[in-house]
Amino acid sequence: MRGEGVVAAHLLADPLRARIVALLAAGATCTTDLVGETGARQTTVSHHLRLLREAGWVDAEHCGRFTYYRLRAEPLDAFAGQVRALATAAARSSGDGPLATPAPMIRPARSTGHLIAGSTPVAS
Repeated sequence: MRGEGVVAAHLLADPLRARIVALLAAGATCTTDLVGETGARQTTVSHHLRLLREAGWVDAEHCGRFTYYRLRAEPLDAFAGQVRALATAAARSSGDGPLATPAPMIRPARSTGHLIAGSTPVAS
């Protein structure tokens, strides 16, 4: 995954930030409403909005004493494309390679000294 994809994954890894993104997907929302919806402190919500704004995920518009935030579709589309490409690559390679059928390990039996397939070595 390219650098932007890693940043996008990091942005969505935080549960509160992911909730804010989900709320903004429904439409432009002010900080006060996001605080009410999430139950988080205003400073915490503002911190997450700043990170989203710096990453280019949201636009801010001042309206009187409120700032409304709107989610931008382009960064999400780009991230979704990267995840789709990973899924396609994984689907093409599934079942191929050395991990498809692991070989059984062999160890001596405790009482007879004979080898038993599918067991792990025992230290004496």
